[in-house]
Amino acid sequence: MIVKEIIEETALTLAEAKDMLNTQRKRGRGKKKKGAAGEEEERYERRKASENTTKFAKLGAKESRALINELLKLEKAKEEIAVRIADLMPKSKNEVRAIYAKERFTLTEANIEEILDCVARYE
Repeated sequence: MIVKEIIEETALTLAEAKDMLNTQRKRGRGKKKKGAAGEEEERYERRKASENTTKFAKLGAKESRALINELLKLEKAKEEIAVRIADLMPKSKNEVRAIYAKERFTLTEANIEEILDCVARYE
């Protein structure tokens, strides 16, 4: 596939990607080829992406987007980190610290507790 121009770029959660892949499969938008038995076969990349999103998505698309919006209201929150939190659903303070490890600031215990409270509401 040749991309001529990027119109819009947004970060997606695994659940949102799963929904997009399922929607494309239902519409038949993906290019499919006939297999030996006559059934239509998905491309390898799309099939693997679908398997991974099904396996690792922990929330639904609407719930993950709601969690991201709630996390963005908190202090020191970026969209990329909120998406990562929605995908990983951390359960401990150390997991939250690991997600924020590359940032140039450290979180206070109160910030970590707020993040864990948001995550706990969507489990």
